[in-house]
Amino acid sequence: MYRRQSMSWKLKFLALAMIAAAGAILAPMATAGAAGLLSPADGRLPPLRIKDHHVSVVIEDGYAVTKVEQTFDNPHPRDLEAVYSFPVPDHAAVSEFTYWIDGQPVSGEVLARPEARRVYEAQKSAGNETALAEQDSHKTFELSVWPVRAGQDVRIRLVYLQAVNLDSGIGRYVYPLEEGTVDEDKLAFWTANDEVSGRFSFDLALRSAYPVAAVRLPEHPQAAIERVSDGIWRVRMDNGVAAGDPEDSGMIPAGMHPVGMQVPSPSPVHRLDKDVVVYWRHAAGLPGSVELTAYKADPEGRGTFMLVLTPGDDLKPITEGSDWIFVLDKSGSMRSKIHTLIAGVEQALGKLRPEDRFRIVVFDTSARDLTGGFLPATPENVRRSLDLLRGIQPGNGTNLFAGLDSGLSRLDADRTASVLLVTDGVANVGEVKHRAFLDLVRRQDVRLFTFIMGNSANRPLLEAMTRESGGTAFAISNSDDIVGAVLSATAKVTHEAMYDVKLDIEGLDVGDLAPARIGSLYRGQQLVLFGHYRGHGPAEVTLRARVSGRPVSYRTRFDFPAVAKTNPEVERLWAFAAIEDQLQEIADFGEDADRKQAVVDLAVEHGLVTRYTSMIVVRDGVFRQLGIDRRNSARLATEAEARKGRAAQQVVSRRVDTAQPMFQSNRPGYGARGGTGGGAGSHGAVGLALALVFAWVAWTRRKAHAGARG
Repeated sequence: MYRRQSMSWKLKFLALAMIAAAGAILAPMATAGAAGLLSPADGRLPPLRIKDHHVSVVIEDGYAVTKVEQTFDNPHPRDLEAVYSFPVPDHAAVSEFTYWIDGQPVSGEVLARPEARRVYEAQKSAGNETALAEQDSHKTFELSVWPVRAGQDVRIRLVYLQAVNLDSGIGRYVYPLEEGTVDEDKLAFWTANDEVSGRFSFDLALRSAYPVAAVRLPEHPQAAIERVSDGIWRVRMDNGVAAGDPEDSGMIPAGMHPVGMQVPSPSPVHRLDKDVVVYWRHAAGLPGSVELTAYKADPEGRGTFMLVLTPGDDLKPITEGSDWIFVLDKSGSMRSKIHTLIAGVEQALGKLRPEDRFRIVVFDTSARDLTGGFLPATPENVRRSLDLLRGIQPGNGTNLFAGLDSGLSRLDADRTASVLLVTDGVANVGEVKHRAFLDLVRRQDVRLFTFIMGNSANRPLLEAMTRESGGTAFAISNSDDIVGAVLSATAKVTHEAMYDVKLDIEGLDVGDLAPARIGSLYRGQQLVLFGHYRGHGPAEVTLRARVSGRPVSYRTRFDFPAVAKTNPEVERLWAFAAIEDQLQEIADFGEDADRKQAVVDLAVEHGLVTRYTSMIVVRDGVFRQLGIDRRNSARLATEAEARKGRAAQQVVSRRVDTAQPMFQSNRPGYGARGGTGGGAGSHGAVGLALALVFAWVAWTRRKAHAGARG
């Protein structure tokens, strides 16, 4: 059984990844909009003018803190209520929403969502200044502001936290701006104005205890990238207004300036229509490691920790033939991508070997097995199947369940199967219950690997199916380096993986681990785990898993600190991970009062916006009148002081397994030719992936040129 598991996933991820990733290149050319707009709530007036948009990012100790400040101008002759929309970054926790009242910043407090909305409406009715941050499903944050005074400016600030993982030595950070929604009415409303008329700036400080060899922004060549010191890199974009002192950002130690920092050439108007994607690559030959970031203010109290395990390169390369099942969405939301999908499938089928077989399933309101079962990958079968595929017409609804059910049927237990699902995951016809999709995936011994396309894709459903199958999911932006996605996919396709992963911590009182279920680890992936502990001192940490049916384990021993005050954000990150576990259970098993209340309690205590909680801003005196504790305000002050202290110091290593290394080999990375090593099948996998990508790019360019001529 485990032999088949280890082999069955090796090809399916690559084709799914490449089709989905490359498909993401084209569609947004016609539909992607911009986010970050403050618009009149009644929709009868045009959006307010975006005067200034400033982004400050600090990446250190395994997580990122992003601060966004915007100033809007109300040119209209009356006061307005306005709504600000912002895409939800991948697994990010909003910790601050600040609204300037009488020139002074006032931060929000988290309440249960209905209560927060009641406070907002009551204050608005009374004519008092107020603001509200709510989460709109998994897609966006909706921030309401009242009033935006006639002829005046309004200033707001949003801060969010997120864990930042590395994959094969490559780090990735995304600042989302593309709306990417499949709701055309909403898209038309929000994309009315996406220009910053005043100053735009993006300032990112990367602080790493491990040497960073390079930093890259694939879609923003105008960005200034500088190494400040051995442990600090800085990325900056500015539309021409003179840059301030780097020390002003609170990210770089006093007296330390970037070497040769140059402000990019002036650009009078900046458009908020393209995600900012930042990559960084660690130096080659770094060891596998365990890093511990903890927060424990009271030696007698409870501590919170973030544990990051970066395994060594112990997973062996594998090669084997496969059955290929293409499950293609041809519904209305995929209308602009149909030709792109066909081009990609053509390239994929052309790379199959004679011993491979394939099926093609298409779906909209219903599913159809286009090939009538598996066919040997002969040139004649490929040609006939492509002719049939070219004849399909886009439908209306999206019966994702029917398509996936058809694709998973009629599998041969004696052959390695590769299920290639291409969809945005927006199911609206037939079975749509989250639980039903999980049950469907459980019926077969297959791995589902998903590249999640766009900022408004149905991440909860796609990630849940992927996790249930033991696969892995990747978020893809249109600003991503697609070649990087190819290399990441190839590493996982051509190597063994760890399944049934468990982490044991003994010798210390440890609990409340999140995520509660680890699942699988693929080559190059890190394991990030949050939890609580009491006491201090040494602990035995053991990582257990199965690889191709055989048990493996890795052990180390290190101390948990009695006092640690430099990373208070870890408490929020733990709470958010625990909330995600609860929300996943709600999605899997249905909403109940206990799970919902658990989310509310965690979010209120730790100041986080969720689907069940919102952040309300009123005047300080109103907070007191309403009896709302300023617990989030106090937490923000603690975090700001800690960040100021970290910025004044050199970068500190969080590695704790140097005395007893958990892993004996170096962590995997990318070779000089862009590969990650691998067996005899690696070149074929890379060739297939690159063929898919180049087909997409070529088709996109042809369509763009045709449109220009028309």
